[in-house]
Amino acid sequence: MNGASTRRVWDLPTRLFHLALIALFAFSWWSAENGELRWHRWSGYTVLTLLLFRLFWGFAGSTTARFVQFVRGPRAFVMYARGLLTRDAAPSLGHNPMGGWSVLAMLLLLLVQTGTGLFAVDTDGVESGPLSHFVSFDAGRTLAELHETSFNLLLVLIGLHIAVVLFYLLYRRDNLITPMLSGRKRLAADPALRFASPALAALLLVVAAALVAALVFGLG
Repeated sequence: MNGASTRRVWDLPTRLFHLALIALFAFSWWSAENGELRWHRWSGYTVLTLLLFRLFWGFAGSTTARFVQFVRGPRAFVMYARGLLTRDAAPSLGHNPMGGWSVLAMLLLLLVQTGTGLFAVDTDGVESGPLSHFVSFDAGRTLAELHETSFNLLLVLIGLHIAVVLFYLLYRRDNLITPMLSGRKRLAADPALRFASPALAALLLVVAAALVAALVFGLG
């Protein structure tokens, strides 16, 4: 790419969200598989806090983090899909039209995963979610099954996500991993992106944590 130089494309809050979510998802999986349900619940509360923050950041954050920047209509999705196998296509800033919908699907499934966990009831009714007393035993068991189903769907979506990242890296020679770690990407021109204040991100994270605390401990 002649004349290209590294340009800032991802802000620190978005990158930290991404890395923290990966770590917490893995920890939630491990804690559930090993019967560490106390830690599993706390991990779920933290994931829910991050999800609320990401929703806020999708409206108030930096350009590439905003939903309006990467959530496109069906026409943009189809047009991008038609050129997916083109090796010399210009790199996308942030999420491309296909990846944007994948992000939304993952956020939705994670909200279902954490939300159902709050109301889920186990088979003996002992280790249950903090809001399980608001639903009947049968409803709690149904939500527990949905909790497990959404987890399995997340595994499929994550597997597809990893496969697509490798496809971009190996076939299209477009490294999506390094920019998410460093925040910078080689581009021919300055994209003139707007970056929101880290202080705003911290404030929104505190608000998200307060909302989750009020939900879990205020109603629990």
